[in-house]
Amino acid sequence: MNGEGNLRVEVCDASAVALERYRKDCAEAGFMPAQSPDWVSAWTKHTPHPAILVRLCDGQGHLMSLALEIVKKGGFRLARFISNRHANGNFPALHLRVRDGLPETHRTALRDGIRQARPDIDALVLERQLRHCNGQENPLLGWPHNDSPNVSLAVNLDGGFDAVLARSSGKRKRKQHRSQARKLEAAGKVERRLARSRAEAEVMLNAFFDMKAHRFAQMGIQNVFAPDAVKDAFRTLFGDAAETQDPRFVLHGLEVAGKLRAVTGSSRTGDRLVCEFSSIADDELTDASPGRFLFYENIQEACSEGLKVYDFSVGDEYYKRLWCDLETIQFDTFVPLTEKGRILTFGLSAAARAKHVINNDPRLWRVAKALRRRLSSANG
Repeated sequence: MNGEGNLRVEVCDASAVALERYRKDCAEAGFMPAQSPDWVSAWTKHTPHPAILVRLCDGQGHLMSLALEIVKKGGFRLARFISNRHANGNFPALHLRVRDGLPETHRTALRDGIRQARPDIDALVLERQLRHCNGQENPLLGWPHNDSPNVSLAVNLDGGFDAVLARSSGKRKRKQHRSQARKLEAAGKVERRLARSRAEAEVMLNAFFDMKAHRFAQMGIQNVFAPDAVKDAFRTLFGDAAETQDPRFVLHGLEVAGKLRAVTGSSRTGDRLVCEFSSIADDELTDASPGRFLFYENIQEACSEGLKVYDFSVGDEYYKRLWCDLETIQFDTFVPLTEKGRILTFGLSAAARAKHVINNDPRLWRVAKALRRRLSSANG
């Protein structure tokens, strides 16, 4: 614990007691899904990395919390948002009374408190953060930061589904959706399903994991869903949610002729539905675009529920651009805590800037993807 005036920084392991306090703090805080109590609890059960909770308080009580995991990277030890690459649009659990960020003294206390409590951590590596969330400014913006390499895309749902279509080639989308429906129905019964039990969530997730493994292998990309810890964390998160009255994490599947052809996993926060992941089956119905069909249905339902934003999350893909009219550049924060950490954060910042250049230059991006495929083929 570190104090500066009335400021206190508490750093503790993610024990059951600490997680319960985190949940209570979040009842009066704004946050994004990957820092929600349910997400944090699910991941701490399964992550192979030590998890810690960092809590900043003042004389009035809780101000901000961070749920982090500690990992080794080469000769360094860093603290990052729990679940790493699966955590996008990150925003700390920030008390609702904090609207316009926090002064520098608070960030200094936060940094020094972590450094004193955990001298083994060389740096904070906090990536893919939102600048604002539901009218609150991210207090970590006050630290030096870079734009994240990948853009985040979303759909403005104001005015309902008809208005959304009017802003995005609606006539063409309706025609394509009817055409897709006919092709899918020709193969058998078409049903869009919501996982309403742990067993149904398990079936959808297993189908998704298989689809994603096949897709990543085709693209020559490392399968970030392959580790058992990742699969088990999502099984806990979505399985627990499926058994609640008002789930914050939902799975939708498009089943055709008794087989799941597309799956999406989404989170709900405020007036926003965030697509955390999605995939489609590579089979005889792939050309009928079951993924696009499911997104159409998901967006239409989000409108009917009065939501304001359908968020496709991080990644610039053609199927997202067909819908999206909101573009967000998230930011990364690299904070050294030791002299070794300065070396690490310098390298990470340089790498992030280079990736940003490549991702935003179509010619360089095509070259990078081609090289990735060749390396994957060579390895085998």
